[in-house]
Amino acid sequence: MNGNIKKKEGFQGQKAIVIPKTVINNRCARNAVMGNMYITNIGYYPKAQYHYRERLHGADQHILIYCHEGSGSIQLDKTEHPLQAGDFFLIPGKTRHAYGADEHNPWTIYWVHFKGIAANEIIEMCKKNNRWKGFAGAGGKSLELFQEIYSQLERGYGTDTLLYANMCFWHFLGTVLFHEKATNPHDVSNKNAVDKAIDLFSSNIDKVLTLEEIAAAANLSPAHFSTIFKKKTGFSPIEYFNHLKIQKACQYLQFTNLLVKEIAQALGIQDQYYFSRLFTRVMGISPNDYREKRNQ
Repeated sequence: MNGNIKKKEGFQGQKAIVIPKTVINNRCARNAVMGNMYITNIGYYPKAQYHYRERLHGADQHILIYCHEGSGSIQLDKTEHPLQAGDFFLIPGKTRHAYGADEHNPWTIYWVHFKGIAANEIIEMCKKNNRWKGFAGAGGKSLELFQEIYSQLERGYGTDTLLYANMCFWHFLGTVLFHEKATNPHDVSNKNAVDKAIDLFSSNIDKVLTLEEIAAAANLSPAHFSTIFKKKTGFSPIEYFNHLKIQKACQYLQFTNLLVKEIAQALGIQDQYYFSRLFTRVMGISPNDYREKRNQ
């Protein structure tokens, strides 16, 4: 920071909306839909030279800062985190922090303050995984959603407007936290070992794949791959593959006249009784009962 020049606000082209507390308390926090997560403040600071903010006791809300251009840094508790273009950072509520733009390459940031029961759970999830910082890419869908949210809130605080803006915020947050899911699904360069394995499952739904074959496609040992896959998805690789097979089986049962034995074979499962047991375990109902209920 250059000398004593520090600015909380006052950047050419800046935008900011602070939703009135009466609206927050009466329209958002008490609403059955919005009460889970809602925006309290939202804004945009372009080329924010000398931007600096320090909160010794933190903010009442959680804060998301997305660095679109330039660079800066965020200090959470006593740890310094540099931010470059494409990075995002989550600051938990009521946590001491400070942040500021780089002196020579000041950042352009989009920021949102938000609260709610689900918001707290999301912060806890990030805390558990030590995921305060991540890469959200060049913007794309995220920035489109941000602009949509902002333009709606500029129109006032009608119930429909607030509902729409805050429901869009869920999508916006998802595109930021799970950037790899929001990118082009055909862009191989963005895919990790888990995504590549899921692609392998989808293109081989009619086959039986062993764990060794799946891990080899990801260039990892079976044990290491299984650990990574389960941590990422919550399921073992084979269990996940079976879920996709049963998903396809449901479509066959609903949209075709194929016999259960024929469906099993189409999914690479030669034993129709094993297939029926697997289907029942996953769906909680037998294949024939599933077809009957869907056709009622």
